Amino acid sequence: QVQLVQSGGGLVQAGGSLRLSCAASGRAFSTYAMGWFRQAPGKERDFVAAINSNTYYAETVKGRFTISRDNAKNTVYLQMNSLKPEDTAVYYCAAERGGNIWGKYDYWGQGTQVTVSS
Repeated sequence: QVQLVQSGGGLVQAGGSLRLSCAASGRAFSTYAMGWFRQAPGKERDFVAAINSNTYYAETVKGRFTISRDNAKNTVYLQMNSLKPEDTAVYYCAAERGGNIWGKYDYWGQGTQVTVSS
């Protein structure tokens, strides 16, 4: 069982920045694909970014968000710059044990609220 514990998030004005962190338990972290997803009120959960040996981004965040990982710390990060009100959502990190960005994510963090005021 892999546990994912998220931190970061909060309230920021439009144009500001936030960094989310997601720490994973276990010894196989470096083999996982890690993703960030978000869910706005009344909407479905959407893909934001993911990383294995490469990085992938949704078009809506490309150029503003950066996903990175520190395998020595079992942690994945999401640096969010130039935030917009439409980025407001609950953000979730997730782990895919097979290392496949487009696979089924097996484990999920608890979610963290990001609110961007205009």
